[in-house]
Amino acid sequence: MRNVLFFVVPALLFYVIFVLIPAAGGVWYGMTNWNGLNPNYRFVGLSNYVEALTEDRVFLDSVLFTLKYVFFMVVLQNALALLLAVLIEGRNRGKVLFRTTLFMPNMISMVIGGFVWLFIFTQVLPEIAQTGIFPFLDQSWIGDPVWSFYAILIVSLWVGVGYLMVIYIAALQGVPTQLKEAAEIDGASRMRLFTSIVLPMILPAVTIGMFLALNMAFKVFEVVYALTGGGPGRATQVIALNIFEEAFNMSNRYGYASAKATLLFLLVFIITLIQLRIMKKREVEL
Repeated sequence: MRNVLFFVVPALLFYVIFVLIPAAGGVWYGMTNWNGLNPNYRFVGLSNYVEALTEDRVFLDSVLFTLKYVFFMVVLQNALALLLAVLIEGRNRGKVLFRTTLFMPNMISMVIGGFVWLFIFTQVLPEIAQTGIFPFLDQSWIGDPVWSFYAILIVSLWVGVGYLMVIYIAALQGVPTQLKEAAEIDGASRMRLFTSIVLPMILPAVTIGMFLALNMAFKVFEVVYALTGGGPGRATQVIALNIFEEAFNMSNRYGYASAKATLLFLLVFIITLIQLRIMKKREVEL
C-alpha cells in the first residue's frame, strides 16, 4: 500500500495544485468584477452568470454554434474512425503504414495545422478549381459562414480521427477470432457479423470514443482561431474563443470570462454524464 501511495501522491499533488485549485479560483473570480490586473475588486455574486445567460447575445450565439459543431464532430469523428479501423484491420498488408499515416496529423500542433489548411483553402483549392477538374472547390471557405463551418469540420476531423481510430483498432483486435469464424461458418454476412458480434464487443471503446470526441469538441479553440478567428464577423465563434476574447482582447473582464468558463464546465459536465449513462446502459443491454 505504501508503495502505491509513493507513486500516486506526487501525481495527485500536481493535479490538485495545477488543476483543482486554479479551477476553484476560476469559480471564485467568476463572482467578482476583477479585470485580471487590479488587486482591488469586489464581489458581485451571480450577476456575471445572469448577464451571460440573459444579456450576452454573442455568448449565446457561440454556445449554439459550439453545440452544432459538437454534434457533427461526435458523430462524424467516431463514424469515420470506426470505418477506417475496420478497413485497416481487414487488410493483410500495409496496416502499419496506414495507421501511422492517419495518426500523424494528431501529432501536429492544431495551430500549425490550421494555418496550413488556411493556405490550402485560400490558395490551393481555388487554383485547383480554375483547372476545371473540380470547379466546386472554388468556394469562399473562410469568408462564407456556411463554408467556414465546413472548413472547420474538415480540419478538426483531419486532426482527430486518427486518434480515435487507434482506439477502435485496439478494440477490434480484442474481438475473439473464434466467434467471427463461427459466425462465418453459420453463413453470417459481413454486415451481420459486424452488427451482431463485433459492434457489441467493442461498445466500451465506442463509449470512450464518444466521451473523448465530446470533450475535445467542446474545448475546440486552436482550429477556429487559426482558420477563421471566429469570423466572418462572429459567425464561427466557439465558446472557448469567446471566453478568450472577453478576458484578453475586449474589455479585460477576467471575472466575467471566468463565469463563462464555469458555465462551459457545467455544460460539458452535464452532457458528459448523460452520454456516459446512456452508453453504459446500452452496454449492459447488449
